Amino acid sequence: MARLADYFVLVAFGPHPRGSGEGQGQILQRFPEKDWEDNPFPQGIELFCQPSGWQLCPERNPPTFFVAVLTDINSERHYCACLTFWEPVEPTQEAVCTTEDAVEREEEADEGGQVRLLTTTSAQAGQLFAPKTLVLVSRLDHAEVFRNSLGLIYAIHVEGLNVSLENVIGNLLTCTVPLAGGSQLDSVEEGARTISLGAGDRQVIQTPLADSLPISRCSVALLFRQLGITNVLSLFCAALTEHKVLFLSRSYQRLADACRGLLALLFPLRYSFTYVPILPAQLLEVLSTPTPFIIGVNAAFQAETQELLDVIVADLDGGTVTVPECVHIPPLPEPLQSQTHNVLSMVLDPELELADLAFPPATTSTPSLKMQDKELRAVFLRLFAQLLQGYRWCLHIVRIHPEPVIRFHKAAFLGQRGLVEDDFLLKVLEGMAFAGFVSERGVPYRPTDLFDELVAHEVARMRADENHPQRVLRHVQELAEQLYKNENPYPAVAMHKVQRPGEASHLRRPPRPFPRLDEGTVQWIVDQAAAKMQGAPPAVKAERRTTVPSGPPMTAILERCSGPHVNSARRLEVVRNCISYVFEGKMLEAKKLLPAVLRALKGRAARRCLAQELHLHVQQNRAVLDHQQFDFVVRMMNCCLQDCTSLDEHGIAAALLPLVTAFCRKLSPGVTQFAYSCVQEHVVWSTPQFWEAMFYGDVQTHIRALYLEPSEDQAPSQEVGEASSQEDQRSALDVASEQRRLWPTLSREKQQELVQKEESTVFSQAIHYANRMSYLLLPLDSSKSRLLRERAGLGDLESASNSLVTNSMAGSMAESYDTESGFEDAETCDVAGAVVRFINRFVDKVCTESGVTSDHLKGLHVMVPDIVQMHIETLEAVHRESKRLPPIQKPKLLRPRLLPGEECVLDGLRVYLLPDGREEGAGGGAGGPALFPAEGAVFLTTYRVIFTGMPTDPLVGEQVVVRSFPVAALTKEKRISVQTPVDQLLQDGLQLRSCTFQLLKMAFDEEVGSDSAELFRKQLHKLRYPPDIRGTFAFTLGSTHTSGRPSRVAKDKGPSLRTLSRNLVKNAKKTMVRQYVTRKKYNPPGWEQRGQPPYEDQEDEISVSEELEPSTLTPSSALKPSDRMTMSSLVERACCRDYQRLGLGTLSSSLSRAKSEAFRISPVNRMYAICRSYPGLLIVPQSIQDNALQRVSRCYRQNRFPVVCWRSGRSKAVLLRSGGLHGKGVVGLFKAQNAPSPGQSQADSSSLEQEKYLQAVVSSMPRYADASGRNTLSGFSSAHMGSHGKRGSVRASGRSGGLGADVGSRLADRDVLSPPQANGAPPDPGFLRPQRAALYIIGDKAQLKGLRPDPLQQWELVPIEVFEARQVKASFKKLLKACVPGCPATDPGPASFLRSLEDSEWLTQIHKLLQISVLVVELLDSGSSVLVSLEDGWDITTQVVSLVQLLSDPFYRTLEGFRLLVEKEWLSFGHRFSHRGAHTLAGQSSGFTPVFLQFLDCVYQVHLQFPMEFEFSQFYLKFLGYHHASRRFRTFLLDSDYERIELGLLYEEKGERRGQLACRSVWEYVERLSKRTPVFYNYMYAPEDTEVLRPYSNVSNLKVWDFYTEETLSEGPPYDWELAQGPPEPPEEERPDGGAPQSRRRVVWPCYDSRPRVQPDAISRLLEELQRLETELGRPPERWKDTWDRVKAAQRLEGRIHGRGTPSSLLVSSVPHHRRSLGVYLQEGPVGSTLSLSLDSDQSSGSTTSSSRQAARRSTSTLYSQFQTAESENRSYEGTLYKKGAFMKPWKARWFVLDKTKHQLRYYDHRVDTQCKGVIDLAEVEAVAPGTPTMGAPKTVDEKAFFDVKTTRRVYNFCAQDVPSAQQWVDRIQSCLSDA
Repeated sequence: MARLADYFVLVAFGPHPRGSGEGQGQILQRFPEKDWEDNPFPQGIELFCQPSGWQLCPERNPPTFFVAVLTDINSERHYCACLTFWEPVEPTQEAVCTTEDAVEREEEADEGGQVRLLTTTSAQAGQLFAPKTLVLVSRLDHAEVFRNSLGLIYAIHVEGLNVSLENVIGNLLTCTVPLAGGSQLDSVEEGARTISLGAGDRQVIQTPLADSLPISRCSVALLFRQLGITNVLSLFCAALTEHKVLFLSRSYQRLADACRGLLALLFPLRYSFTYVPILPAQLLEVLSTPTPFIIGVNAAFQAETQELLDVIVADLDGGTVTVPECVHIPPLPEPLQSQTHNVLSMVLDPELELADLAFPPATTSTPSLKMQDKELRAVFLRLFAQLLQGYRWCLHIVRIHPEPVIRFHKAAFLGQRGLVEDDFLLKVLEGMAFAGFVSERGVPYRPTDLFDELVAHEVARMRADENHPQRVLRHVQELAEQLYKNENPYPAVAMHKVQRPGEASHLRRPPRPFPRLDEGTVQWIVDQAAAKMQGAPPAVKAERRTTVPSGPPMTAILERCSGPHVNSARRLEVVRNCISYVFEGKMLEAKKLLPAVLRALKGRAARRCLAQELHLHVQQNRAVLDHQQFDFVVRMMNCCLQDCTSLDEHGIAAALLPLVTAFCRKLSPGVTQFAYSCVQEHVVWSTPQFWEAMFYGDVQTHIRALYLEPSEDQAPSQEVGEASSQEDQRSALDVASEQRRLWPTLSREKQQELVQKEESTVFSQAIHYANRMSYLLLPLDSSKSRLLRERAGLGDLESASNSLVTNSMAGSMAESYDTESGFEDAETCDVAGAVVRFINRFVDKVCTESGVTSDHLKGLHVMVPDIVQMHIETLEAVHRESKRLPPIQKPKLLRPRLLPGEECVLDGLRVYLLPDGREEGAGGGAGGPALFPAEGAVFLTTYRVIFTGMPTDPLVGEQVVVRSFPVAALTKEKRISVQTPVDQLLQDGLQLRSCTFQLLKMAFDEEVGSDSAELFRKQLHKLRYPPDIRGTFAFTLGSTHTSGRPSRVAKDKGPSLRTLSRNLVKNAKKTMVRQYVTRKKYNPPGWEQRGQPPYEDQEDEISVSEELEPSTLTPSSALKPSDRMTMSSLVERACCRDYQRLGLGTLSSSLSRAKSEAFRISPVNRMYAICRSYPGLLIVPQSIQDNALQRVSRCYRQNRFPVVCWRSGRSKAVLLRSGGLHGKGVVGLFKAQNAPSPGQSQADSSSLEQEKYLQAVVSSMPRYADASGRNTLSGFSSAHMGSHGKRGSVRASGRSGGLGADVGSRLADRDVLSPPQANGAPPDPGFLRPQRAALYIIGDKAQLKGLRPDPLQQWELVPIEVFEARQVKASFKKLLKACVPGCPATDPGPASFLRSLEDSEWLTQIHKLLQISVLVVELLDSGSSVLVSLEDGWDITTQVVSLVQLLSDPFYRTLEGFRLLVEKEWLSFGHRFSHRGAHTLAGQSSGFTPVFLQFLDCVYQVHLQFPMEFEFSQFYLKFLGYHHASRRFRTFLLDSDYERIELGLLYEEKGERRGQLACRSVWEYVERLSKRTPVFYNYMYAPEDTEVLRPYSNVSNLKVWDFYTEETLSEGPPYDWELAQGPPEPPEEERPDGGAPQSRRRVVWPCYDSRPRVQPDAISRLLEELQRLETELGRPPERWKDTWDRVKAAQRLEGRIHGRGTPSSLLVSSVPHHRRSLGVYLQEGPVGSTLSLSLDSDQSSGSTTSSSRQAARRSTSTLYSQFQTAESENRSYEGTLYKKGAFMKPWKARWFVLDKTKHQLRYYDHRVDTQCKGVIDLAEVEAVAPGTPTMGAPKTVDEKAFFDVKTTRRVYNFCAQDVPSAQQWVDRIQSCLSDA
């Protein structure tokens, strides 16, 4: 039984002590006067009686009643029922109500008990009324009883009833009521207590059935009526998530009800923060408290609440809820939010469902307000049951005796409910209310209530009802009835009979003020009752305690499919299979499955499955694995853990924790490495909550095992740390419940023993966990202070745990918060200290909570540092041994294949090659797997940077990935910081970009130190930019492979890089010395001065004048003998051979050419004195003397004056090239021609010379030589042009093409006269103006600005806008970025590539070049000469001039012709290859400018449009594009012939002084290669003679060259042919992998393999097949070219026979007979060799004759290889001839044999000699022509006995004994050629 009321208090108005206008409450009387022992009198009642303040009133207000709630220091609530009425103020009191003596008088009057009656009437003006309050204080919430009781007291007073107030109050204070739920209230008498206060009244007090359920009466229903559903749900969520809630209303009773209603909704959680339903005005500052609260305040004080920023304000009168901006209230998780909303609306508005019915029911029964209130509460009760369903499965019972200690596994609950991300539930679980819920309801043995039953038994029903609103409503109503019954157990007896005051009784004049009561009487009644109670037995709550049912296990709140990782049974099967393979040792099988397993492990079920499977392989807590197994297991564990959050919601880390300490491998005797040392890098290990949950889970398991009988505990070591156990076993909670039931029956000793056992269990687990934590927190290498976890977690641990902080922890926190990371500085911080602090905090917390004794706790603190130290020592040994391990988990470094002479500078540094955005090249769109990231090594050689490795994705298989580029091609190198693909560690990396369109984006492996990476960078830089050109690979290569001549110094057999650099240093010194010695005569450095082993042979010195000022040269001076040698060499140069072919003159006019020749070859520049960047021999007009040339040259930049480089065979127009003009020159010429100055200066004379020069050019053209100098172009119709020209291969009817509308204005600076043409082809030749000028000078617009040429002039300026070299460089940079982006694109797809391609403007530049070139071709074809005079004459000029010749002359479209074109225009005319390619340190700043590459791109575009016009293939262009930048060959080094002569490079290509193994010239390499394989040959070659090509040049017609985009990752770039071929594949039968031998299939990946090699075109395939068959027959294979020529000849013959003259077949060709052969010579490899060749197989004899190279060659043609006869039988014609040796060699008599059968001209030393000294292959002969005698020729012989045999490689000079025999030889050779 309990007291109904504790205190009765009378409070009256009193003046304020500080004299302010307001009064204050004064307690007049209280009963009992002494405090109850169990319940002291609450302080501050006066404030709560009048919350708005004590004030006098001008009129009598009706009495008011409300219940205020006070909370004491023990969180007990006291209900203060206040009934306030008003009494008139006495006049004296009113007059001096503020003075102290008034107060004293009032006290005297009261003490005397004499009451002064008021003499004035109440109606008197100025009458004031003072409030007086009757207060009942109780701990029970019976508001109605309080209202009745106080009303009765007031009625007795007002109505003047004849009842003693003292008795009534005494009875009220002594009235007792039964406790709630006491013995379940068996009888009505006990459950519904009837009381009477002795005034003829009767009241029935109904005690609730269960005191745990709150009593709400109608408060919840009222709250919903006032605020609505959404607002109440917001307030509900706000209160649960600990926000501040403030109610406003003018009614105190409403405020109290609203607060009561909100609290009722929170059940089963109890609100544990500030709860003040009615807050007095004086205490308003409480609202600014930082803690959450639920407070009610009178709406009059609304203004004071305005500035509260974080308070949610609910205005009950206005029905609004205001949420500040800074407050976020998380909503209920869906679908609960919407379900709850729907059910609430059904309850509140039942008519809503019927609103749309056509025939609504006549009446609907609306439930009473009380019933509706219960229904609303039932909805929220269901909501909590759904939210917290299965919560008991996540309880950890840590202690059972003496009191249960229970912890809740929050993470597991969130994980299993599928609400990990849910903000609402997370905050609820972390809140104080839920902590109270766990400690109150977690107890396993206690009374149960409605909520327990709902959670345990109704979950399934609620799930089933989810989609059936009516069933939900029925359930709600059932629950509501139970709640209603709880509040009103006996509705039948609820009858009250209480006297009430009459209507308007407060207005009647009361007989007297409320009397002073007699304390004695009241106290006596109270004492009487107390004495009676003492005799009675104490009131004990007779609770019915039971085991709380756990209910069904947990389910996800919403069954979500986890996207692509829904784990099918198949996936789990894959995981199981992989693990079984690992433990059975079937590593290959496991490796195949691993990628699938790693993908499957993204799903939860697969991760759990992995943990369970691994558990099966652990015996006695230990599983020793071999290295490979260990790696597999660790990799899978890491994959599992990488998706774990810090809280491990799904229990994966918990399941793996025992495993990481079980799996291990032996590193060496006595040293074992456990898996934990490899899985430490996960955030979960540094999260204190994870460790706490794990610890409590394990403690629970052990405590349970402690009480289970051994027989029934079949699994004592249930390590998984889950609260659940198998169905047939009792859960830990069941065991605890049983123990709690037995506890009172145990003896004291037994109780002590159990407590001690439990405490020791917890203690031993604490030690175990201290060890476990040290395992996972101490890194393997403890010397590294850079702990990943230290950054991520260890430092912030102090603040991470949401538990209370003990003092020892608070201290350590304060120390460690000095720095940002929560630790001291990383350098000074020791890992061990951090780990010890972390473990100590953990131990402190869990031991305090689990009730470990303080002695044990101290012991633990002492133990932890020792544990950590011991573990560190163990780890040191493991770390040491693990470093010694052969790193088997990393693939073996694959050594790259090197070229002969290529040496490794830095051995492989282990790196990861990362994806670089070129996904088409590595899978992606082209198909095939992802080859990146690949794991391997980067090598640096003297020639290349090479990466070789394997893809990290094992699915890709054993594919070797190779990516390399020449060191010389490096254009940009930058440091990057990237994550390694395997362990996701941040590592240093390097990104290298090359101009051959390769990109190496590498992350260095952790084993590569930063110093190694830095060394790599430095060495790379050193090799990329050698201080001198002699340091490049092309030179150093030769030095290690030259042989055959004695050297002055003993030669190092295999010079390493060190010796090489030593030599370079020596040479540098020698060069310095030489500068002082050689002053008079300049000797170019001999062999011993070139960074190579020195040689005696000094023959090739060329004398060049030391003084190189142009003025010192006298052109007319006679040639010295040494000059003559130079001259004879110059004659053999490419350009000279070409000039002779074009009929542009010979070296000396006195020899055989007449003066009538228009042009001559001038040796004026043979000493490179006039222009260093020009060749030694130049074509100039016949009429111009050499000494005039020097003056002309001054007008031009770099002295590059106009020289002829090509002549049209048909129109005889010439193409000239020069540098741009200086300010003087043509410009001055035009400006000053009409006003000659009287005294001509040197500049003027230069200008005049120049004018003469140009006039001479014009005059030398046959059609302009007549007096008129004009020729109209009317005859050149488009039809005429069409007969000689050919449009692009996009054949379309009626399209003649055109340069586009702006060509005239852009190129010619005048209007276009012909209509614009489509597609960028040129218009009719007459498009410039009706009459053609004899010479067009194409110059830069900026240079020729504002000039108006005189119409009488015979030349005309064509100013055009061209781009500069720097624009080419910038454009190329952007092109590189577009083709090789460097990082994967944000929006992958062709659009972004095309956008960046357009931004680069590369194709626009190609378009411009083609456009200008086609213009020039048109002009030349129409008979006008053209001078191209742009920039310095060595970049764009070269591009244009070369393109024009290529388009105009079919010869340049052959292999030999293109070589000649490049040698002439690019090499001889001084394109600055070294400068543009930044070959040396000096050029580093200028960067790479790909002028030559741009030219090749233009050729590629033309090749695309005219595929049948080119003898060479597109691969040839790519090959040159690659090697012009690679520095492998010496061909493209240096800036001019002059520089090449200086280094002695120019003439060694002639074959005399060349090392035998290494090809130094790219042309020689191409020759050799063409001999073996048709890779450079274009099978579609079927030229039309005199063909002029006019390609379309619009950007839309251009294609991106695949050289920029394609990549072969199987072997690297295919341009180093020896490397690209790779080792031959084993035949099918011998395959080592045991595959089926019969299969001939092979997978070809477009992104990986070289398709042309794997899948050659049909002709290459047939040729290969033919070679193979010949080899099988035992014959030496025939040269592919011979076979091809025979096939073509047969086709031609067949065509003639059938009358098919048209080229209907690809192979039928109108190629002229003398050019049917490629004419590229390469000596044969060993008999039987296939197309995959070694280029360096030829071994020449040491003969000194000029043909020594050919002497050792075998038969060059096996056309008739079936004739195996002796040489003597194949002699068609023979005799003696004199032959001129190569450079500087004399004439010698030889015995020559013409062999028609073998198609050869062989020669021997003498007639009887059997050893052939050399062979001239007739297939290479282009022409046989009369020759001229040269130096050293036989003197007596007639001039006409000389004849020359011109081959594709050189010109052979012969001399017969007399004229007839010479004629005979010429005829025989000619007939031999025609017979073929």
